[in-house]
Amino acid sequence: MAFGAFSNVETAVAEPPRRRSRAALWLLLPGVVYLGATYLAPLVSLVITSLKTPDLVNVDIGRYLYAFDIGNYANVLGEYWPIILRSFGYSALATVFALLISYPLAYFIGVGLRRYPLWQALALILVIAPFFMSFLLRTLAWKAIFADEGPVVGFLQTLHVLPANAHLNGTAFMVIFGLTYNFIPFMALPIYASLERLDLRYLEAGADLYANPATTFLRITVPLSLPGVVSGTLLTFIPATGDYVNASPQFLGSTQTTMVGNVISDTYFNLSDYPSSAALSIILMVLILIPVAIYLSLTKTEELL
Repeated sequence: MAFGAFSNVETAVAEPPRRRSRAALWLLLPGVVYLGATYLAPLVSLVITSLKTPDLVNVDIGRYLYAFDIGNYANVLGEYWPIILRSFGYSALATVFALLISYPLAYFIGVGLRRYPLWQALALILVIAPFFMSFLLRTLAWKAIFADEGPVVGFLQTLHVLPANAHLNGTAFMVIFGLTYNFIPFMALPIYASLERLDLRYLEAGADLYANPATTFLRITVPLSLPGVVSGTLLTFIPATGDYVNASPQFLGSTQTTMVGNVISDTYFNLSDYPSSAALSIILMVLILIPVAIYLSLTKTEELL
């Protein structure tokens, strides 16, 4: 009798977690359906499109047939690999420069201004302020500032830093500059979020143990802010690699500075070569995942996984 009563109590105790787990699954269902509709389905469609082959009967109207033409990947890799390498080079440099600018900025806001909430809030608003203006307008503004007849080029030519016939727009410098500027908030805000949670007593303990400020920064501040650095780096590097606005000849770039995003846009909209643009998109996605996976494994930031 006692054993039966104990068994019933055990069943009653074990039942609520099962009910809660079912409720959690039902709550997750809308998100899973949304992810499947907005990510998985387009990805499958992209893969299918990348394997299509031209309809040789109706070449004039640009039709493509469902096939398994894996050669599309070899063709776009063989033709556009210099542009793919250029895209990764530009985005890597922009990520490094954004980190060098954003970390001191985030440290100043998150640690230096912690005792002054009003100034801290104002500084955060200034970091976020560019988001209130269109991405395209910000890029066009920099194009006007660095134009041949603009103030920057004229000033540098006056100082003989630039030759009289030199220009900045349309160069690799301007593309990297535009990428760095436009993605600084994506780098600064995650780092600030990590530094803002930093317990300042750790820094005081380091000073009490006779560590100089540089040692305290390298041994305490940097490791504790690493999750924010990793988040900011990923949020900058991944979209910067596929960016096509800054490198476009209509904005800060030229035909010599085009990135893979420009090629995907051109092959899809202008050439109507849907398999090539889809294959390039898949290749770009895979090539981005490789360094990201290596980076996460080296930094060992399990909190982000």
